[in-house]
Amino acid sequence: MSDRSRLSLVVWSVLVSQVFLYPGLDETVSALGGSESILAGTWFLVAEFGAFVLCAVLWGVASDSLGSRTPLVVLGATGGAVSYLAVALAPHVSLGFGVVLLLRVVGGAFTIGAFSLSITMLMDLSGGHGRNMGAAGTAIGLGAALGSVVGGQLTTVDPLAPLYGGAILLGGSAALAATIPDGSAGGGLPVDTVVDRVRSYPTLLVPFAFGYIDRLTAGFFALTGVAYFRDTFDIDAATAGFTLALFFVPFAVLQYPVGSLSDRIGRFLPVVVGSLLYGVTIIAVVLSPTYVAAAILMVFVGVCGALVSPTTMALVTDIVPATERGAAMGGFNVFGSLGMLSGFLIGGTVTELYGYLPAFLVAGGLEVAIAALAFQPVRRITGSDTRLSHGLGDN
Repeated sequence: MSDRSRLSLVVWSVLVSQVFLYPGLDETVSALGGSESILAGTWFLVAEFGAFVLCAVLWGVASDSLGSRTPLVVLGATGGAVSYLAVALAPHVSLGFGVVLLLRVVGGAFTIGAFSLSITMLMDLSGGHGRNMGAAGTAIGLGAALGSVVGGQLTTVDPLAPLYGGAILLGGSAALAATIPDGSAGGGLPVDTVVDRVRSYPTLLVPFAFGYIDRLTAGFFALTGVAYFRDTFDIDAATAGFTLALFFVPFAVLQYPVGSLSDRIGRFLPVVVGSLLYGVTIIAVVLSPTYVAAAILMVFVGVCGALVSPTTMALVTDIVPATERGAAMGGFNVFGSLGMLSGFLIGGTVTELYGYLPAFLVAGGLEVAIAALAFQPVRRITGSDTRLSHGLGDN
């Protein structure tokens, strides 16, 4: 098995372990001692992603400074596995929901290391930035697709089963990561040098902004989207998982070809046009009169999302040299995790106060807004240099 395939499997495993929890979130949170309101589920997810925000760059800077990534991926996946198991066992040892949230924070601090650095190791490979980030995007999408379907089924068996399943997958990903050669560039740089160099690339804020909004919509669908389908169309957790998969399957399948295509035609059209269409289709979902119509639109949401995800990650790789990729991808994942947090909080809060329609309008409207506001900056980045525009070769 190639290094690209093994790294993609690590990324896939981390995503599956997370998404296992989404379709039956209400049941899982209730079994762990939380209330049945949407806000209890919000805080359960926020606890993990808050740690992602705090720790993503730290893992990246550490890997750039050490000049090594593989041991850190193994450590992150192992710590995540232990934390998932601890959360699953919490009700059996009479630990309250507050302790569960603390365990989620600890788990998030470890898991983001495995996730962010395995993507960074994909960035280190040769073969085209779009192609490598397309592989990462496909792993993310397939992980989310399988996780949503299987997670819903596991919840119907036992509301804690998704946590046990996540622990097993993370443990397996740690073992797999240990077999992957470390391909990071050079023997490492001092921490202050890494930070200063990454700060010298202000254009990184452009893909970071897209990453923020794109993950916001993912967080929105994971919490509010699932709640919307279950409440509006009276479906169970298994059907909700299937509905999420209608988004994630095309999102996954198309990422590798879209990433490879962007190596040839440039990043501009997939990023900007994809974001615009993505926002419009999100809004269309909540306007659908029937479950069937809304479910079909979820497929189109996935197609549009696949245009954006690999190309924004490829832009990060285009902009920075190999010696700072860990910190740069850590920064991208900080913005992405902030986006997931915002998606949970905005979706949950707006829904609680105003209902589902305004919540969907906000999420879709933000995606349209970033496409409009970042039109010129993306054109400048992708059009300023042939190599940046096509993402050929390695820096």
